[in-house]
Amino acid sequence: MTGMRNIGILLFENVEELDAVGPWEVLAYWCKRFPDAGWAVHTLARDGGVVRCAKGMDIVAQHSFADAPPSEILVHPGGRGTRPLLTDDDHLAWVRERRAAVPLLTSVCTGSLVYAAAGLLSGRPATSHWSTVDQLAELDPTVEVRPDDRFVDDGDVITSAGISAGIDMALHIVARFGGADQARTVRRGIQYDPLPPV
Repeated sequence: MTGMRNIGILLFENVEELDAVGPWEVLAYWCKRFPDAGWAVHTLARDGGVVRCAKGMDIVAQHSFADAPPSEILVHPGGRGTRPLLTDDDHLAWVRERRAAVPLLTSVCTGSLVYAAAGLLSGRPATSHWSTVDQLAELDPTVEVRPDDRFVDDGDVITSAGISAGIDMALHIVARFGGADQARTVRRGIQYDPLPPV
């Protein structure tokens, strides 16, 4: 299909597995179940290739930064690997470039810390993992931190809370671009029920 709109999911060393794979499951299911919607999802990493995640899983990034297709949506996951990214000038510059080129930036967990370090959340509402909301405020005191929200949609930026909250955010993306019926179909298809088991 021509004219596909792309969703890129960023990978990096020590990315939290579910931060990336949770949104992938939702968004890839959506793309396959509703191909006429015209969306495709891919993974990318700075150099492409194998990325070692926080708990030891290896994931192969489908693209490098150099050969990744232009994205309409970018998902920046979190995890231990975000800590060095907060002071990685090259990565922060790349994130700022994405802000200029990508209509919708999203983050999961501590991915929002990277956005804050890059200056992309100034004066905006945002959230992060419960254990890092104070750090989010320290990185940029102008951020309106929302510690109790599963995700925060501020138009061209969506941030989500920790780890499994990325699934909620991804379902919200489906609802936003494909409608509530498609989001319900995806939610049922992946049998996601956020009610706690205990």
